[in-house]
Amino acid sequence: MLSFENVELYYDHVYALKGVSIELMEGETVALIGANGAGKSSILRAITGLRKIKSGRITYLGERLDGRPAADIVRSGIAMVPEGRRVFPLMSVKDNLLMGAFTRTDKAGIDQTLESVLTRFPRLRERFNQQASTLSGGEQQMMVIGRALMAKPRLLLLDEPSLGIAPKLVQDIARAIVAISRDEGVSVLLVEQNSRMALSISNRTYALSTGQVVLSGPSADLMHDERIKAAYLGGEL
Repeated sequence: MLSFENVELYYDHVYALKGVSIELMEGETVALIGANGAGKSSILRAITGLRKIKSGRITYLGERLDGRPAADIVRSGIAMVPEGRRVFPLMSVKDNLLMGAFTRTDKAGIDQTLESVLTRFPRLRERFNQQASTLSGGEQQMMVIGRALMAKPRLLLLDEPSLGIAPKLVQDIARAIVAISRDEGVSVLLVEQNSRMALSISNRTYALSTGQVVLSGPSADLMHDERIKAAYLGGEL
């Protein structure tokens, strides 16, 4: 479904990605783990057209993705939940969600998707007409995931969805990610510093360090890999 082939990306003269190759199959949840500055978010920015790659190739559903305008990429079926949530604070939950459907014109379909999002995240139904700024961090995260789902994506990009969220709500969000992939057939590319959570809900994982993939494989296997345990899981399970 998605393929990176020897992608290089620079910020000025400093490389963020150096010869990165990853792939994601349809229906998979793939996790990207690593420390700050490892290049995880740069992969998402390259996919969405927010950063231009220097060399390499990105393909999505068999077609070249790099070089296309960001709006065109969204219309192709890719939606991103950015790090830090990026809500419209003075707008209601309802209007924040509807912003995710800005590329759609099928009103009946939009209404159906909205109902599906509210069913998946009951807290959003309870706070439907509240300003987004009045929601907790976890509730805002649910809202921006719901906003992304309003675009009816085939591929969902999640950038640090657990960042700054209370532990109980992290579990709720993790369960929601699993359910979205399972129930709606949405493929997921998950960037996470919470490596334990990322490994537990993904099919495969790539571990990055200083802009390169250093380990990859089935998440269930990597959970017990001594190198992963030492570097990302505090040395123990």
